[in-house]
Amino acid sequence: MKLYASLTSPYARKVRVVLHEKRIECQLEPVNPWDADSPLPAVNPLGKVPVLMLDDGTALYDSRVIVDYLDSISPVSKLLADSARGTALIKRWEALADGLLDAGVAIMLERKRPAERQDAGWLKRQHDKLTAGLALMAADLTDRTWCHGNGFTLADIAVGCTLGWLELRLPWLDWRQYPALTGHYERLMTRPSFADTCPPAA
Repeated sequence: MKLYASLTSPYARKVRVVLHEKRIECQLEPVNPWDADSPLPAVNPLGKVPVLMLDDGTALYDSRVIVDYLDSISPVSKLLADSARGTALIKRWEALADGLLDAGVAIMLERKRPAERQDAGWLKRQHDKLTAGLALMAADLTDRTWCHGNGFTLADIAVGCTLGWLELRLPWLDWRQYPALTGHYERLMTRPSFADTCPPAA
């Protein structure tokens, strides 16, 4: 298998962490989605990372599809629950984490526009999503070691990748004001899967 990924993409990092945790061999193909000659459109018409190319030439995207597939093909370090309800609750964490990333990316892109052309109302809506989502994450993680149940799951991976990206791209957001989030992220960073996939400063 081959993974097309940007090393700074939190969505791609989620897949890379899952591959590491499940000990699945996969060739990493670093790409820049913004390059004019990027190979991404040939494997994903949306031109987005990550894309997992299977050995038979089938391309899987986006990250949520890929991580579910990877969890299903290896019994090592099961990341989803055995029950439908448990899996739904884990995926809800992932949906929240990915939603915060979407809001963060929207802010980052809007702020690249000339100041006089930025939409203040749009920026406020995205910022409100971030503050509300982080507060909810922190409340749900208070007095807990893991996001769901008594062990490490995909929920923790999704949350950790989101926090890492926010710290890289939106450092002014200061999610570390929440001790529960700080403790959770520091706990995750002791795992080789997280330490080895830290995004380069960019």
